[in-house]
Amino acid sequence: MFQSTLLRRTMSLVVLSLLASAIIATIAFIVAGRSSTLQMEVETSIAQDLRYNEIFAANPELFNSADFRSYFFASSYATGHDYYLVNSKGEVVNCTSLEHRNMKAGTTAEVFSQLSMFNYEDLNGMSFYIQELSLTEQILICRIPVTIEGNPFYLYSMSSLDKYDGLIGKYLNILSLATLMAACAMLVPAYAFVSRMVLPLQKINEVAMEYGKGNFSIRADESHKGEIGELGQSFNFLADRLSKSISELTAERNQLQDIFDVISDGIVVVNSKSVPVTTNKAIHQIFDRAEKNNMFTERLQLIPFDDVWTDFEDCIASGETKTRQIDTRDYAYQCTIIPKFDSTDPTKVVGATGFFRDIFEEQKNERFRQDYVANISHELRTPLQTLRGLIEPLSDGMVKKEADRQRYYQIILNETMRLSRLIDDMLELSKLQSRTLAFKMFPFNVNTLISNIEIRFKPIMKEAGIKFSVQNNYGVLPTVNGNPDRVEQILVILLDNAKKYTPSGKSITIVTDYIEDEKKVYISVVDTGQGIHEYDIGHIFDRFFKADRARGKKGSGLGLSIAKELLTYMGETITVNSKYEEGSTFTFTLSKAEVPDVWD
Repeated sequence: MFQSTLLRRTMSLVVLSLLASAIIATIAFIVAGRSSTLQMEVETSIAQDLRYNEIFAANPELFNSADFRSYFFASSYATGHDYYLVNSKGEVVNCTSLEHRNMKAGTTAEVFSQLSMFNYEDLNGMSFYIQELSLTEQILICRIPVTIEGNPFYLYSMSSLDKYDGLIGKYLNILSLATLMAACAMLVPAYAFVSRMVLPLQKINEVAMEYGKGNFSIRADESHKGEIGELGQSFNFLADRLSKSISELTAERNQLQDIFDVISDGIVVVNSKSVPVTTNKAIHQIFDRAEKNNMFTERLQLIPFDDVWTDFEDCIASGETKTRQIDTRDYAYQCTIIPKFDSTDPTKVVGATGFFRDIFEEQKNERFRQDYVANISHELRTPLQTLRGLIEPLSDGMVKKEADRQRYYQIILNETMRLSRLIDDMLELSKLQSRTLAFKMFPFNVNTLISNIEIRFKPIMKEAGIKFSVQNNYGVLPTVNGNPDRVEQILVILLDNAKKYTPSGKSITIVTDYIEDEKKVYISVVDTGQGIHEYDIGHIFDRFFKADRARGKKGSGLGLSIAKELLTYMGETITVNSKYEEGSTFTFTLSKAEVPDVWD
């Protein structure tokens, strides 16, 4: 409570007001008291001298008596006045005895030196004059005419009017004591009154501090009467409005932040010093592919490119939009930085906003599209050129022998069938990728399917000089769910591909297994052929991709892509492990059927 600034100031004001009142009252009392005291003394002295004047006027013979004069001047000090008898020449004939004088000798001499120059005022046969000696001292001079033995004399009465300052001092002491007592008496109710006023103000101040901290649930006391109660009501009204406004702003901010975070492009807002102030979620993931070097600053941890931060600084300095494209083998980004201007001063740049888009997949898809078109063109052009090279001599009648014509016809038929298979594969792959190719999935016996594949391919592999076998690591495999025709197609693709890259004298093996915990059947095609380079293995399932193109292996390069798409459609996976010049292993999965019965 004593720490309250308002209380201290109010109490100080009360004390100063009481002190000022005491000082003003003292000054007024001194002025009025002194004036009244002097006036009263003047009147008393004049009244006394008038009485002497009347006596001496009625009894002129009194001053003729030397004894009376001696007695008068010897006892005149008791009146508080000093009396001087002066003849017509201005000489002092007799006066109050030196031992009992009430006035100082210097003051008397100064007054006597000016007696003839005073302008006296007449009063009932007597005249008087008040001489100002100083601010604190006045002399009252009364002149009474007397006759001694027929000669005119003047009896001067001199009275000092400063002897009553002691009385004024007593009154001042009484006044000061009364003022002090009144001040002490007023301080207690003043303190109580001010405290009663300050305490609710302190409570309202505490409420205001809570509002500043964001706590709008607290309320001020409205029960007080007068302005304090109205102030509490105003604070509560303010809190209600602020709470509602902040809730609405928070909701809008959350909505904007949700929209902000949904945007796939990375967004960074910086201030005028290029310090990030706002980001969205995408910006923390968009640069995952980029190299993380020299990450010594917070902003490089956010955007790991010094050139981009230089663009931010240039954008803020020039107020111009900056664009940049970052391209490498592993990542690609499109960067756009636009300046942010002050709403009140359109010429002042207060920050910038950067938009960052990962265009690696777009560029990859564009390259893939270009390669796809090039591969299609190449794959179609080869059989077409072959057909043209055979049809033109036949058309021109250049082939004379029937045996040669039949051989040409057979080659034309083979190339036509090759072209047809290529187009069929492309259509099937497109339908699989667009999910427009539908086929049924049901439980079937994979053991029977693998046995049929073994019987079908044994003579083919034997003719090629390749050792072919089936290895079952589990035993009889459980019933699986899928489409047997498509599973057979996948196995044929894998075996054809293995045969294509496995030279005579090597081996190809179908390996099967079942893992109970995963409820998955694993089927692998293992060859000991030439294998795949490590820089090719990541593209082995791409359309038209052919490993070791220099050796001129036949095929469209679509088989493995079709196999992967078929397995993806069935919810399965396919993987490849290979070591160059040692062989490759392609493994795909099939899920165990929940219903063990095989459908026909």
